[in-house]
Amino acid sequence: MQKARYIAVEGPIGVGKTALTDRLAKELDATVLMEEVDTNPFIMNFYGDIKKHAFQTQLFFLLSRYQQQKELGQCDLFKTSVVADYLFAKDRIFAYLNLDGNELSLYEQVYRLLDARIPKPDLVVYLQASSSVLVERIEKRNKDYEKDINEGYLRALVDAYNKYFFYYTDTPLLVVNTTEIDFVENPADLSNLVKEIRSIKGGTQHYIPLGSGR
Repeated sequence: MQKARYIAVEGPIGVGKTALTDRLAKELDATVLMEEVDTNPFIMNFYGDIKKHAFQTQLFFLLSRYQQQKELGQCDLFKTSVVADYLFAKDRIFAYLNLDGNELSLYEQVYRLLDARIPKPDLVVYLQASSSVLVERIEKRNKDYEKDINEGYLRALVDAYNKYFFYYTDTPLLVVNTTEIDFVENPADLSNLVKEIRSIKGGTQHYIPLGSGR
């Protein structure tokens, strides 16, 4: 596969998207594009009462992500490499998980208008982990607005992600099981993963490392 100029790292909450994005960008001498989660004014209340705060939380994320992607589209991706810690299309995973019928109908109208205007990545790296591992990682990073996340919600989110990427064909895709590896604490895990990302040829590939032990 030709060198990927725009890579998106994806996966459920706590899987390590931002950590990998930062390290991968350094390895590839690329610009980092980070999702602006902490600036969402609704996120603090969202996990306390998902049903009540889902629509405004989702709409804020959709518009914020679109603005970032619009700016990215103005860059010359032939000269600049970019690694992002999210895929714009993943917004719909959360929308279908959290919104009711009327909210979803309105959301879809806005989403379709925006999605057609943004660049597609050359490669998506989808990070997987069990819900129990995600709970451990979320507790370890200790963010205030994530303290109300329960494992039941994470299980539903993991299932939604797996279903979405099972049918995903928009770009080359590398699926990485991170349950038994730690690319933050173990340099060898990171090095092996970067090699795998560099070597992907196209289509969908799965990387299931033996693991360094957590």
